[in-house]
Amino acid sequence: MAAEARDIIQPLEKRAVSYSLGESPTATFHSPVSNSFMGSAGGAGQAHRVVPKLLKPFNTEDIKILLLENVNQTGQDILKRQGYQVEFLKTSLPEDQLIEKIRDVHVIGIRSKTKLTDKVLREAKNLLVVGCFCIGTNQVDLDYAAKHGIAVFNSPFANSRSVAELVIAEIIVLARQLGDRSNEMHRGTWNKVSNKCWEIRGKTLGIVGYGHIGSQLSVLANAMGMSVIYYDVLSLMAIGTAQQVPTLDALLQEADFVTLHVPETPETKNMISTKQFEQMKTGSYLINASRGTVVDIPALIKAMRAGKVAGAALDVYPNEPAANGDYFTSELNHWGDDLRSLNNLILSPHIGGSTEEAQRAIGVEVSDALVRYINQGITLGSVNLPEITMRSLTLDEPNHARVIYIHRNVPGVLRKVNEILADHNVDKQISDSKGDVAYLMADISDVKVEDIKDIRDRLDSLNSRILTRVLY
Repeated sequence: MAAEARDIIQPLEKRAVSYSLGESPTATFHSPVSNSFMGSAGGAGQAHRVVPKLLKPFNTEDIKILLLENVNQTGQDILKRQGYQVEFLKTSLPEDQLIEKIRDVHVIGIRSKTKLTDKVLREAKNLLVVGCFCIGTNQVDLDYAAKHGIAVFNSPFANSRSVAELVIAEIIVLARQLGDRSNEMHRGTWNKVSNKCWEIRGKTLGIVGYGHIGSQLSVLANAMGMSVIYYDVLSLMAIGTAQQVPTLDALLQEADFVTLHVPETPETKNMISTKQFEQMKTGSYLINASRGTVVDIPALIKAMRAGKVAGAALDVYPNEPAANGDYFTSELNHWGDDLRSLNNLILSPHIGGSTEEAQRAIGVEVSDALVRYINQGITLGSVNLPEITMRSLTLDEPNHARVIYIHRNVPGVLRKVNEILADHNVDKQISDSKGDVAYLMADISDVKVEDIKDIRDRLDSLNSRILTRVLY
């Protein structure tokens, strides 16, 4: 059984607000419900379900959400069922249009092409939270967002299986030169050959980055008879018969197929370049489904033309078009024509996680996280704020309020906050910090309507304040 919910939004900048209480929108709250069961030792007795409390915000603005880049319908549906105002666009937006749109929204949902820089976020006066409906968050200025009380959520694991399956498919396609044979048949050429076409059974797969994708790929490759080695900056337990190697060079020297699954960082930029291609076996293959900056593309072109690399599959690129269309040209990446001229090369438009299953899972995971944060202040899964959760307020707690105080991580804040809350019973309180930002959440009882403005105004007056929210 679910209850209606609303949120208070108190932006960073001071602004005039109405201090009268309003009605909550008609919305169904789908966060997990706590259950309490009372009965005899034998399990008999009536179950009593504890229902989340109807939250009335002090500020009754509607929650406005902007979803860009064709966020999956499942995610849209979850947010719309809350009663939020949801605007949906299939594409990303140019920076000037994005700035204009983001000024009025409380929530923005994006994928990988939208860039939320400090310049953009500076205009987002009402923005409460960002949902990245994808794995990566490097398209968001996380530090700026955290220091201005904007939570960021993503879905780091939901598309792992989809990417792993694509890599397995590419290994087979490269080993059998299927891409070239298919192109020839489309041109009317029959070219039945077996020269330099291989089974993958018995070959060695080298996985660079043994995280969720890399480890799932390891299992699939093992099942197909491949030997698996992996390199990671961390010492990680192997799955199945896989073996960790101590250095990247050791992996490159042994692997028949090299596949990359690392994040975009300064350390991984061009981590596969001329020196690394020289270390690889002659006639080996390279697959990159991680980030476009990880491979030095001109160096790959040179290695393939020299016969050092027998084939490659690329799903990501240093510069990618902002929308579908005839945009993957040499104007976007100067080496584009040279790359497309190579044989046994698979080029795909960043579709590693683009399956119906993955996008549905991402839509559910990120939208659920947004609802929990908007309605309850729960930050589990946030990549830039401390991860905090607390039991929901219930209908059995009618005169309670939840106070959320995001602040600079400096000494003495808890004492000052608790002085403000001292006139009320603090039923639950939790606080945690991440770098320079701290997050405090407290449930207080014996709260009257007239108390809420006083509590919020006094918290807003503290020098440590980044953002204040009150759920009532």
